Amino acid sequence: MNILVVMIPLSILLLVGAGIAFFWAVDHDQFDDMETPGLLPLLDNPDPPAADSPADEPPSDAPPQ
Repeated sequence: MNILVVMIPLSILLLVGAGIAFFWAVDHDQFDDMETPGLLPLLDNPDPPAADSPADEPPSDAPPQ
């Protein structure tokens, strides 16, 4: 029964901490754009390959042809 003296205030502190974290996230615009991050994987190729790394060059550990 003595454990309730510890667990009830601890759970209330956890609830208050979660509420503070939620309202901080809302206040700092963390939930403004909920659709774009879900669509990013569907884009074909958003970034072109880098010019300094040619794609047709074989890896350095590949056997010579």
